[in-house]
Amino acid sequence: MSQQPLSSVAPQAAPPAVSRIATTFARLREQGRKALIPYVTAGFPFADITPALMHGMVEAGADVIELGVPFSDPMADGPVIQKAGEKALSLGIGMAQVLEQVRSFRQRNSTTPVVLMGYANPVERYDQRRGAGAFVRDAAEAGVDGVLIVDYPPEECEAFAADLRAHGMDLIFLLAPTSTEERMQQVARVASGYVYYVSLKGVTGSGALDTGAVEAALPRIRQHVREIPVGVGFGIRDAATAQAIGRVADAVVIGSRIIQLIEEQPHEKVVPVTVDFLRGVRKALDA
Repeated sequence: MSQQPLSSVAPQAAPPAVSRIATTFARLREQGRKALIPYVTAGFPFADITPALMHGMVEAGADVIELGVPFSDPMADGPVIQKAGEKALSLGIGMAQVLEQVRSFRQRNSTTPVVLMGYANPVERYDQRRGAGAFVRDAAEAGVDGVLIVDYPPEECEAFAADLRAHGMDLIFLLAPTSTEERMQQVARVASGYVYYVSLKGVTGSGALDTGAVEAALPRIRQHVREIPVGVGFGIRDAATAQAIGRVADAVVIGSRIIQLIEEQPHEKVVPVTVDFLRGVRKALDA
């Protein structure tokens, strides 16, 4: 990992732009609908599948796409997403390839927000190799709309958040059942786009979802983040749980279940299987 923290990158002087994420949530709010945010690891299960898979997700009703950046030590990810990341790494997928996949997606889609989800190491390595600020510059140029860095605490990245906002991108944070009031306040100061509430204690794909506990937690979070939408993920595996969470959250995030559905599929089945699953979730969310 780089010795230079991301927070030391000076913010750009350009005025902040309105992100595609903010525009999308505003439109959904007007329509009385909830955001469907599917997650997939970039380059999984085939190195060349990701842009087509992203287009399929949009066709099925996705409002925002979270694209996982493969990393060798993903501490917050359960075995399903860890395995997907290992496969993608073995296929030669790193940050440069992820940005190229976003560029490819943007050739046909200029409106659906794309969020990169991952860890500090790949971002800092990218800047090490290409110069300070290269990640923010290149991500914006590729068409990225938001960044969620799991192991980057809010108190250390105000300058990074400002630099992202100056390039029209949002910095998104995780909150968990164990988050303190102080941590929620810290997140509220720097977060934009949306906040991702981890509904379970533990890693991705673990445990059974307690929708009552999620419903009880969200008002406390909203006291702090106020206007920022709150999405819920970890443990949402089907249309029924998505619908239950959609009643109380602004967005539903589904990751591990999609990875499980596609991990053994032949190339030609990956997109249709994903589309079929997400259409069911979308229908339930809109019901």
